[in-house]
Amino acid sequence: MARFIERVLLPTDGSDGALSGARRGIALASQTAASVSVLSVVDAPVVGDDAAIASLESRAEEAVETVANMARDYDDGIDVTTAVERGTPFQAVREYAHRHEIDVIAMGTKGRTGLDRFLLGSVTENVLRTARVPVLAVPPDADEPGIADVAFDRLLLPTDGSEGAEIAAEWGVALADHLGSDVHSLYAVDPAPPHHEPDAVIEALERRAEAAIEATSERADAVDVAVTESIETGSPANAILAYASDHEVDLIVMGTHGRTGVGQWFLGSVTENVVRGADVPVLCVPVTAPSP
Repeated sequence: MARFIERVLLPTDGSDGALSGARRGIALASQTAASVSVLSVVDAPVVGDDAAIASLESRAEEAVETVANMARDYDDGIDVTTAVERGTPFQAVREYAHRHEIDVIAMGTKGRTGLDRFLLGSVTENVLRTARVPVLAVPPDADEPGIADVAFDRLLLPTDGSEGAEIAAEWGVALADHLGSDVHSLYAVDPAPPHHEPDAVIEALERRAEAAIEATSERADAVDVAVTESIETGSPANAILAYASDHEVDLIVMGTHGRTGVGQWFLGSVTENVVRGADVPVLCVPVTAPSP
């Protein structure tokens, strides 16, 4: 099949979280025969203390070289480009992705244990809210096993039947087809308030769920990708996280809801909660993403 991921962007600030994102991004690039661009952004004023700015730029250079060497060590066939820029980090990442026709941005999220695991780094959150291409959000807990053992064998594609979910399903199935992965299609029926909806309403929700699941299955069947269907009842984010854990999913692929203008700043609450709570990477696909 034709390549649909040709360029992967790895933003880095040298932190452990950034390195977690880079490792999964490198593995994805290698397995899709994509090139890698490594970017570090110096968040410094145009004028100011020259010595301090020079120090920041030196650290940024070290950060990009660390990731570039990691990519070359993992797969010496990967084409690696590095860059250091000044600016507001999330804006610089978004603009670099646009200028260089990046297909996927891979970034780490912040936090490790306790309440901190639910805190997204501000740069990652802003990139997720504004990027027009898919963002692979990688939590620190996804850093085991090591990069040499990274696999994307089981992909979870949550769906709610929306346009955003359909575009994400296109990406998920295309990726599964390319990598030889299995697909799990999940719809969570969330009657609200719980246990108080009439039977007719619940039946309508279940019919909608069956239709959404069937649409994903038909897409997978068309390219001979194995698919497992599941309909759960309850909070969508909780159902997705529980399913991913119970079925040892390697990657969650789901849509975001922003479009343009003010709307592009809105990250769907379900997607946001999944990214905050997941122990595995989440490929967040905006409705602006081109069809694979």
